[in-house]
Amino acid sequence: MSCPARLLLSALAALTLSACASSGGDYPSLEIRDVERARGQFEPIAVEPIDVPEVPVAYEGSLQERLAMLVEAARSAHQRFVASLPAARRTVASAGRAAIGSNAWGASQVALADLESIRSDAAIALADLDILHIAASVAAEDRGQIDTARSAVIALVEEEDEALAELRARVAP
Repeated sequence: MSCPARLLLSALAALTLSACASSGGDYPSLEIRDVERARGQFEPIAVEPIDVPEVPVAYEGSLQERLAMLVEAARSAHQRFVASLPAARRTVASAGRAAIGSNAWGASQVALADLESIRSDAAIALADLDILHIAASVAAEDRGQIDTARSAVIALVEEEDEALAELRARVAP
């Protein structure tokens, strides 16, 4: 770069940078002004209440009886699951990492499907408990008993899910 070009570039840079160093007298202050301060009281706007439809729940007897029945159904399914689990574990273990489509692989898939079918019975009870939970929430009713029953069934289903995940991991190619 030639000397006159450097001189011109330096002068241009000095002029450009001098614009950044101007005083702040030309610009308004950024402090809060009096008109920007909130004053007085604000009244909420009157609105009509929202009409929330009722969640249909069909069951006979009291809520306690229904909850007991659902928890018992889940426990019964869980007992069947636990009883079937050792045979399924043996079948999956004997299949090892058998090739997909082989007889051993097919037997392990059937054993897993049987366990998943039993697990679905516990999941159905959980789904019914979820419906009761939602209905009580929408109606702004106490959900304490429902949540207790629901937590018990969720624990059973999670235990079954862990066992199924372990078995599926052994079968995966």
